[in-house]
Amino acid sequence: MVSKRKNQTMLFRNFFFIFFSVTILSIVREGYAQGNSFEDSLRLAVDIPEQVTINNIFVVGNQKTRKNIILRELNISPGLTYDWEELISIIEADQKKVFNLLLFNSVEITPLITGDEQIEILVTVDERRYFIPSPIFELADRNFAEWWTNQNRSLKRVNYGARFYHNNVGGRNEKLRLTTQFGFTQAFDLLYSFPFIDRKQKHGLAFQFSYLTNKTIAVRSANNRQVFYTNENEDVLRRNFSSFIRYSYRGSFYNFHFVTLGYNNIRINEDVFTQNENYFLHGDNTLSNFVASYNFRHDRRNYNAYPTQGALLNLGLTKFGLFGFDDFKDWEFTAIANRYWELNDKFHLASGLTVNSFFGKRQPFTSVRGIGYMPNFVRGYEFNVIEGQQLLVHKNSLRFKLLDLEYAIADFVPLDGFSTLPIKLYLSGNFDHGYVNDRNRLPENLRLTNKYLFGYGPGLDLVIFYDIVFRLEYSMNNLGEGNFFFNFKAPF
Repeated sequence: MVSKRKNQTMLFRNFFFIFFSVTILSIVREGYAQGNSFEDSLRLAVDIPEQVTINNIFVVGNQKTRKNIILRELNISPGLTYDWEELISIIEADQKKVFNLLLFNSVEITPLITGDEQIEILVTVDERRYFIPSPIFELADRNFAEWWTNQNRSLKRVNYGARFYHNNVGGRNEKLRLTTQFGFTQAFDLLYSFPFIDRKQKHGLAFQFSYLTNKTIAVRSANNRQVFYTNENEDVLRRNFSSFIRYSYRGSFYNFHFVTLGYNNIRINEDVFTQNENYFLHGDNTLSNFVASYNFRHDRRNYNAYPTQGALLNLGLTKFGLFGFDDFKDWEFTAIANRYWELNDKFHLASGLTVNSFFGKRQPFTSVRGIGYMPNFVRGYEFNVIEGQQLLVHKNSLRFKLLDLEYAIADFVPLDGFSTLPIKLYLSGNFDHGYVNDRNRLPENLRLTNKYLFGYGPGLDLVIFYDIVFRLEYSMNNLGEGNFFFNFKAPF
């Protein structure tokens, strides 16, 4: 009898909580529609005290994702007392962190006042579709301009096949990616990552195995453009096997540490040496080496795929060749510092600085770096590769939001995770500049190496669901060369 009454009491409390939540949310949304801020909208609904204590945190909408994965991103806890102003600020930051898990189409965190200085926290999520078979039909070249102009729009330079993603295998944000690819580059790739392997959700592991072959490869560069080669028999010219294991540590919300140990083996056809005798530097057609790296990342971006506010700092140090028998030995340092300022609801400014440096004077052609190789570019030089041992690139964009719409498409796309279609369109004004230092001063590439380069121009950026970005830009460089360029990712 007591158990029955207890169940009835719990049922009544849950019903009351849901009813109260829906009522408050409807009032808040109405306030939003009238142009009020979140806090102002909530004040219209209830009389808010200066301090509040959190009794419980409820999560709804997570059919697959485990609750503790979401709670890991929250900087609030039940039983603690917060100043109201402080709580609103924390909730806004937590909402962005949960969204940046890339598991949900939308995230809403709402404080619900249930008594005298007492509140409940309601976290409402709309899950994405986690298992996504994705057909591959993509260009093998560095960018669209390289394929369209330098490679004459050849359909032989297209990759096709399929990728299978599962972005939440056990509900713990594990990532599984399986790739089977044909065409210009034939490849098999398997990646599995565990973001957390401990109860405190601080330590993680990832594994990857890749195998790829090419019948056509870039063998050198001349006049700051890639030179490709295919032999008469169309033999496979390069076979590449690589694997790695990565340990990650997340000690705080925004700081990540990665330690990676990997192995790389590249075998090339002897004919490649007829085109570039220095393709490898050790006199053999096989290059193999172990590699170890450490990376630190501080990430406070509000939206990883296309940030409008926050900052990203990434520092990396890599050691190529860990043992005496390794064919390639060198050190590489990389630093990326991006900053995003939201000037108002319509305008935001983005600025990104990249520094990259090899310590050695010469590297195998398979390890060349420079402007033109992703993610390092200067607008207006998309047709070019500017290779060297050190580079400095500074990218800048001032963006104006033209459109910010959201359409309900559940009736047209009857699949879980595709209930809405967000569309954001930005008009951008861009200015990039950079410098590549080539210690070897190769005469065939002196036109652009060891020189200050810059480019500028307007653009249109389209952002839709599942982190898809399209960019159309017209860019002019300091040599007076201008053209339209089309890209499929955010610039930084």
